[in-house]
Amino acid sequence: MVARNPALVDAAESLLDRREHIDRALAKRLAAVPDSLLPQLLALAHEVRITWMGPAVEVEGIVSAKTGGCPEDCVFCSQSARFTTDVVRQPMLETESLMRMARRTRQLGGTEFCIVVAVRGPDERMMDAVVQAASAIRREVDIEVAASLGLLKEGQAERLAASGIHRYNHNLEAGPRYFPRICTTHTFDDRVDTCVRAAAAGMELCSGGIFGMGESWEDRLDLAFVLRDLGVREIPCNFLNPRPGTPLQTTALLHPLEALRCVAVYRCINPEAVLRYAGGREVVLRDLQAYGMLAGANALIVGDYLTTMGRSAESDLAMLADLGMPVAGAPLTGTRGRAPAVTS
Repeated sequence: MVARNPALVDAAESLLDRREHIDRALAKRLAAVPDSLLPQLLALAHEVRITWMGPAVEVEGIVSAKTGGCPEDCVFCSQSARFTTDVVRQPMLETESLMRMARRTRQLGGTEFCIVVAVRGPDERMMDAVVQAASAIRREVDIEVAASLGLLKEGQAERLAASGIHRYNHNLEAGPRYFPRICTTHTFDDRVDTCVRAAAAGMELCSGGIFGMGESWEDRLDLAFVLRDLGVREIPCNFLNPRPGTPLQTTALLHPLEALRCVAVYRCINPEAVLRYAGGREVVLRDLQAYGMLAGANALIVGDYLTTMGRSAESDLAMLADLGMPVAGAPLTGTRGRAPAVTS
């Protein structure tokens, strides 16, 4: 390591030399590393990613299978029925439509396809539709299927796992102390309970949060360590893209360097998790998006998000190729889409 900052040295010794997790005190020191040493923090996080997780990058496509009309009051979300936004309610997509989207995701190099619905939790009719779609996609498309259906009741997680869904997404969104400021219609513990149900049913757990909602670094560390304690397999790193009509619509965008610091610190706290670069990166990081892949991220959501536009999958795949980062399991063709051997 070039940097002699004590926090960076101590973290490198723990994470790289001894392959041990860091504690909260050291994580807090990393979060406070001076801006002048941010490149060294990013370099450490990238080395931790390569050492603990290897060079491959997971690519995922998501689809809003049922849009708008959610009864919850999450202040960042334009799909809440409690806010006046430009989101148009749409019914559940049919299985054939979901299969076409899954095929397209696979053709672009995606290894996972996530079915997302805007509800508090799935009723019996929705469960049937998702189970049918997941089973059909697993039969017909060489891709893993994930789902994000809100809060789960007893027995629902087991049904989803039996249908071939290998990973369940249920973001905690914020740490337990800050959570009541972003949602009042259910609790942080409600979300944790669903995470526990999903993991107990044998599905991998995908859970992360949103940076830039007004939270402090203490709040961010709260979330990071809860995620580690839950044994989360995948952590989506989202950045607030303030949506018109929501209570957070006038919130200033997170500074790009602060966003990169979030990714790097989360990698150091959760060295064994897939860190997925997700919503808001295009507007928050702009020309610095590639740096997130050098700050510990090892997965991407490509294409559009649930209610906002992303950038093209081709652009993200070209970025990975330029960085020399191989796409995990991708059947890619063409010089710009093919990820060369890693040079890290």
